[in-house]
Amino acid sequence: MHAPSLGTILNSAPPAHDTGASAALLAAHWGLEGQLDRLSSERDLNWRVSTGQGRYVLKFANLAEDHQVTRFQNLALIHIAARDPALPVPRVVPTLTGETEVTLPDGGLMRLLTYVEGVPMHLAPASPDLRRGVGRMAAGLTRALEGFSHPAADHVLQWDIKQATSLRPLLPAITDADLRGLCAAWLDWFDRVRPDLDALPWQVVHADLNPHNMLTEKDDPAQVSGVLDFGDMVRTPRICDLAVAAAYHIAPENGPESLDQVAAGWSEILPILADEARLLPGLTAIRMVTTLSLASHRATLWPENAAYILRNCASATAGLRALPLPCL
Repeated sequence: MHAPSLGTILNSAPPAHDTGASAALLAAHWGLEGQLDRLSSERDLNWRVSTGQGRYVLKFANLAEDHQVTRFQNLALIHIAARDPALPVPRVVPTLTGETEVTLPDGGLMRLLTYVEGVPMHLAPASPDLRRGVGRMAAGLTRALEGFSHPAADHVLQWDIKQATSLRPLLPAITDADLRGLCAAWLDWFDRVRPDLDALPWQVVHADLNPHNMLTEKDDPAQVSGVLDFGDMVRTPRICDLAVAAAYHIAPENGPESLDQVAAGWSEILPILADEARLLPGLTAIRMVTTLSLASHRATLWPENAAYILRNCASATAGLRALPLPCL
């Protein structure tokens, strides 16, 4: 059966530069040498670079990605650094000639970022303090992105919550019939409330605050210490970034209370409007529907990377079942 279209970027394999070629490009453009260790990525090629001067991330953008989208990410990081220098996010490292990126002969873009130290959040035990910390970090980052604009901010990204209606063709990839039906019911809810999103505050947001993109302190796993991977940034309703962050911290035994804990942390930094609060539980569920739909479909396309692609499906399934579905 022909695969439903996700757009070229989500159906395109990552770049294929090997360690030697990547190291040579790093030395030529940044004058750095060190050990390269490959990092997991859904669509890009990323290397952790360990040098005597510190650690970095060497990033090769997917060849299918519009150059404007990659530049959008770099400019956002520069904006964040100027707006809130204390935020623990990567910094753009200029080349030897002062450029923020390199265009390669194959048409791809390469860039270098600082490496943010910390323990991946998916290894930290769940707790109310961690949930509140996630909310605070998400809101601080969203606040730092206020006022930032770019022509690529309105690019279509299937992970963006506001695009959820187009997930329906992917539902057959979810093998559990009951779960597939639950996802369909949540999409029915979304279709009904989608017009309400237009009246909410919109801005550029991170849009992928999952536990593999957030870090905690080594000696205090409840303390959020960093945010990574700005590859899914998009202009969308501001509250969607809280929904994304919360979707990975819904406790199966008490979904609404755990959501409230993340929201409480956010509220310490940014107010939640009444209409945002009304839609937040459902938008949080829609993020989990997005995770289940896209991951299930993409795992069939890239079985060799299935473990990475499906890494959040178990928690998404448990979380989705823990949030009550509103009456339609």
